Amino acid sequence: MERRNFIRSAITMAAAPLLLGLSLSAQAADTIKVGVLHSLSGTMAISETTLKDTVLMMIDEQNKKGGILGKKLEPVVVDPASNWPLFAEKARELLAKDHVDVIFGCWTSVSRKSVLPVVEELNGLLFYPVQYEGEESSRNVFYTGAAPNQQAIPAVDYLMKDVGVKRWVLEGTDYVYPRTTNKILEAYLKAKGVAASDIMINYTPFGFSDWQSEVSKIKTFGSAGKKTAVVSTINGDANVPFYKELGNQKISAEDIPVVAFSVGEEELAGLDTKPLVGHLAAWNYFESIDTPANKAAIAQWHKFIKNDKRTFNDPMEATVIGFKLWVKAVEKAGTTDTTKVIDTLPGLETPNLTGGVAKVLPNHHITKPVYIGEVRDDGQFDVVWKTKSEVPGDAWSDFLPGSKDIEADWVTLKCGNYNKTTKKCSGQNF
Repeated sequence: MERRNFIRSAITMAAAPLLLGLSLSAQAADTIKVGVLHSLSGTMAISETTLKDTVLMMIDEQNKKGGILGKKLEPVVVDPASNWPLFAEKARELLAKDHVDVIFGCWTSVSRKSVLPVVEELNGLLFYPVQYEGEESSRNVFYTGAAPNQQAIPAVDYLMKDVGVKRWVLEGTDYVYPRTTNKILEAYLKAKGVAASDIMINYTPFGFSDWQSEVSKIKTFGSAGKKTAVVSTINGDANVPFYKELGNQKISAEDIPVVAFSVGEEELAGLDTKPLVGHLAAWNYFESIDTPANKAAIAQWHKFIKNDKRTFNDPMEATVIGFKLWVKAVEKAGTTDTTKVIDTLPGLETPNLTGGVAKVLPNHHITKPVYIGEVRDDGQFDVVWKTKSEVPGDAWSDFLPGSKDIEADWVTLKCGNYNKTTKKCSGQNF
């Protein structure tokens, strides 16, 4: 009898880890996995770490409401480390190994371009929360950041009409977003009558720090007697030494204003902002905008992050908007099935934080307001200009010959690049 009891006990103990594993597996199946694909190290960590925290905040809030479809959300966080090929590897890992139902991630366009074929191959769902160059519409991606017509073009219009700028420095980091955006802006400026000699274009590598000679060139270019401005698509931590060098060379906003597309409250938090006062940024959101929804979001952020000094910025708002739209789509579809969620998203709306509404368009972009803000000495922005209403995001530029005839429509045409002249879809279609 004692021997039989011993054997039974031994079998039970041996089986316990297996039973525990089965229990944990069953528990994991009862969660909805959310992939978080943002650089937590490397040159882009200065911007992207906050977006990881934003997704975690939204997951925490949703779980306190009971999750979605009776299931809690489980974050799966990876660090692609500002390494563009690694973004693709991490995306594949999230989809094929971790089986996430959605991915919130990427900042640079080169990272998004790296991830794009992976999410299309594996039928994943990516929400991309940062301004970009357009010229793209994928069935598997929803673009909650600004397209060029929601940031770059309005910023140039403001500088032209309200500031009287005649000479233009297009200064960017050397990768796809600045190069494509500046290609669009160059064509737009020339269409507005700006001479080629009044446009200077320059690119520097990621993490560039030796700005003395480059800023000297800007200063020289701006000394020709015409009002000059810098349109900056500099990305990541290279912004810190760039703005410091502007201060070192006494280039004020009155002399040569800089309008930035990738510098917000988070980036300014690491700078001495006094030399930057009066310089500009074009975004679809600023923390200083006074609305009840914005106040509530900032309070929620400070409570979650346990630090009242942490700022809130445009890509964070775009992340919040994307997350809320995804939740709505899953609840409406009654499933996390990617195909059904993708088909459900167009037409859905959610309030933004500035008093308007973000609506998902058939081209997988959303409606957004546009704001121009001046840097204050406390690292916040004073809004000096805004659009009268939300602007629909345009996936393809009206100012590039190869793009003006292209239309993206995943509802009726079921194509991301339909040529209205040839009546053909030349890319991914369903």
